[in-house]
Amino acid sequence: MKKLLSVLLLTAMTFSLAACGSTNEPAESADSGECKGTGSIYYLNFKPEIAPVYEKIAEAYEAETGVKLNVVTAASGTYEQTLKSEMAKADAPTLFQINGPKGYASWKEYTADLSNTELYSHLTDKSLAVTDGDGVYGIPYVVEGYGIIYNNALINKYIALPGAKIASVDEINNFETLKAVVEDITAKKDELGVKGAFASTSLKPGEDWRWQTHLANVPVYYEFKNNNIDLASDATKEIKFEYAENYKNIFDLYINNSVTEPKLLGSKQVADSMAEFALGQCVFVQNGNWAWSQINEVAGNVVKPEDIKFMPIYTGMEGEENQGLCTGTENFYAINAKASEEDQKLAADFIYWLFSSDTGKKFVVEELNFIAPFDTFTDAEKPSDPLAKEVIKWMEKEGTTSVAWNFTVFPNQTFKDNFGASLLQYAQGSMSWDDLVTKVVADWKTESSN
Repeated sequence: MKKLLSVLLLTAMTFSLAACGSTNEPAESADSGECKGTGSIYYLNFKPEIAPVYEKIAEAYEAETGVKLNVVTAASGTYEQTLKSEMAKADAPTLFQINGPKGYASWKEYTADLSNTELYSHLTDKSLAVTDGDGVYGIPYVVEGYGIIYNNALINKYIALPGAKIASVDEINNFETLKAVVEDITAKKDELGVKGAFASTSLKPGEDWRWQTHLANVPVYYEFKNNNIDLASDATKEIKFEYAENYKNIFDLYINNSVTEPKLLGSKQVADSMAEFALGQCVFVQNGNWAWSQINEVAGNVVKPEDIKFMPIYTGMEGEENQGLCTGTENFYAINAKASEEDQKLAADFIYWLFSSDTGKKFVVEELNFIAPFDTFTDAEKPSDPLAKEVIKWMEKEGTTSVAWNFTVFPNQTFKDNFGASLLQYAQGSMSWDDLVTKVVADWKTESSN
């Protein structure tokens, strides 16, 4: 398979005319000066699964603008190595991708400031961009979001009960209110016809990523944010787990108000949780917009699409009333600062066309299936599944700040697996919370040095 992918990559590169000179020019070091402008764009794509779509996009773009878009796709798992190799050539990519602050740190020398580009001006949540000082060096082009998914029909059924803690779901905008509602639902679960307020907290090894990565992102985000930590710096190699109690707040709420007893959570998978939600056995489940199919495709699903909603993960942080969903991406456009000004402009024009023209947006929505974070899309041009629509709604909500995906700087998988194992021990009563916190802090430091 690796040999086949290498051949495909070589073939694609052979038939590509590069943006900064012809493929017949001798290779030069990337440090040897600017690329030569030729009036075309060389885009190095890192997602093999969407390469055929980009081929169609290239044809459509040339037909509409007369500008040639040459797309080369790196073989699966080889993007960084391919980018390094291609950047060392005279015919280097004009348009490429970085995976966030860490990627920016690696490619800082080659990333042009995009703050004055048309596409950036239409970014709905500018906190998602990769920035350095006043400069913008990576523009996110597809986003995902996660939070607490809830069944609005069951929420309304709860509100109709005597003594309900809220009169509207909109009143749930902090942990205190969420806790009061969840515990009241647990007390009234028989009246509501549910088995628990929350779906099972899946803590089976390999199935615990919602807690050791996604949930953990919330306190880490606030720790880095409130201490002005540069995500591209070595300061991320240690944490104090400053908001461990906030993590404990919501985790305890999950496990103590669940369909499944805490001691049994080690056997539960994500699929179990999503089935419980789909079958109406619980009111809430933490997951992301990708979970729509997991709900919709469950045999016997009773939750109507219009009743599937999102709320943020509230943990008791100061000012969380203005907190949005955990929204982010690992996909950022960057433009080669060493390319000619002409070619940099051509690249900027192309990405704006892709997310603003009728032709481009059709590709984005119907074939790339992106949630695009730009205000150039009408409601009719946005993804139609309920969770994607909720992510967009929260991103566009006035006065709301998304929680950025800082888990991209978590040390490694070993750290995450250890954290998950500790959470299971805590849930089962065999590890104290203080010991868990001590271990998380120590493991983060150890694994960051590996």
